[in-house]
Amino acid sequence: MKQFYFLTFSILVCLGGIPVSGQFISVPTAGNSWVVNDLSKASGVISQSGITGWKDSSVRIRTWFRVEQAGTINISMRAKAEGKSEIQVSFLNSVKKIQLRKGLDTISLGSFNIEKAGYQFIEMRGISKTSSTYAEVPEFIVTGSSPLNFVRDDFYFGRRGPSVHLRYDIPAGASDIEWFYNEITVPEGNDVPGSYFMANGFADGYFGIQVNSETERRILFSVWSPYKTDNPGEIPEEYKIKLLKKGPDVITKEFGNEGAGGQSYRKFFWKAGNTYRFLLKGTPAESNSTDYTAWFYAPEVGEWQLIASFRRPKTNNYLKNLYSFLENFIPETGYIMRKGNYSNQWVCDTNGKWYELTGVKFTADATARKNSRLDYSGGMENGMFFLRNCGFFDDTTPMNSAFSRPANGIPPRINKEVLK
Repeated sequence: MKQFYFLTFSILVCLGGIPVSGQFISVPTAGNSWVVNDLSKASGVISQSGITGWKDSSVRIRTWFRVEQAGTINISMRAKAEGKSEIQVSFLNSVKKIQLRKGLDTISLGSFNIEKAGYQFIEMRGISKTSSTYAEVPEFIVTGSSPLNFVRDDFYFGRRGPSVHLRYDIPAGASDIEWFYNEITVPEGNDVPGSYFMANGFADGYFGIQVNSETERRILFSVWSPYKTDNPGEIPEEYKIKLLKKGPDVITKEFGNEGAGGQSYRKFFWKAGNTYRFLLKGTPAESNSTDYTAWFYAPEVGEWQLIASFRRPKTNNYLKNLYSFLENFIPETGYIMRKGNYSNQWVCDTNGKWYELTGVKFTADATARKNSRLDYSGGMENGMFFLRNCGFFDDTTPMNSAFSRPANGIPPRINKEVLK
């Protein structure tokens, strides 16, 4: 992977004809650019080398970076064409038409006054070309006194955007936790392709709902194997996750690439605006193993439905490390904001007593922790916890912030004896 660096100059330098001072920063398009107007045309436009496959005149490409303080910045672009081409480049209120040719050129876009800290974007459109592509654009170059934040490495994860989590406080007095109940409502317009709204996370797996495409959505429940690998084919038989049972129309298989284990999913076109319920059971079983079972309740159906029950070997525990998360798994949609509301969390211990979960700690993944992306937030509003990510908004929530919601005091009504 190509690496990009910044240097600090103490003297005036001349970049593209504009004398500037301060930081000379390369913003790689490979990790910071998206096709923003048509997801169906995004494939192949942006590669690990940057903007390289730009062929369609209708495509609009934006490159984001975050300016950490107000002031003046200067922007240039590095670009070349296979033949001759003309493109339009916009930043703030400036619109320029640029002629490109063979050979990599450094082209000044101008000097700009940034009135307040936050995310900014450069937009490009194609006008004309004599070859198959409009341009190859590996980087933009920004100079000025303000620090910048942007994706410097791990471009795949940077373009996916930051993942955010709610880690639940377990009330004092609860013994071993056998059941975990949660609810999710995705506000209308936030059901963006690539979103995984995970409701019931635990030490050994996760359970929630996904938007897999414009036409497909899933209920997903997975359990990791205790054998540490990303390749399910490497897992010895005694470490494999065993399927005990599954619900109608549920598909089960092994999974890898993020740990490995057993996966189950059911295609179900859940709807934004509706509230869905999630119920998870975890209990020790025979021969040093633990059984995990997940049920899903959709208001469109009106009853609890089994997703799957898995047995995890070499494990002997109840439910631990309870959390929820929101992530995007499609890099091409990493520029679109999405939000989920998480409400009415409860656990039930082995004594049959329900405890309401009203406190959380907000955390985020490595993409957020190293300031590659700062478009993440979480907290409490309207009596519910929420998670929000992607979209290049500016109101970042500090990592490890604690939040609490009002208790409603009414445990979920679940007849555990009739769950199938």
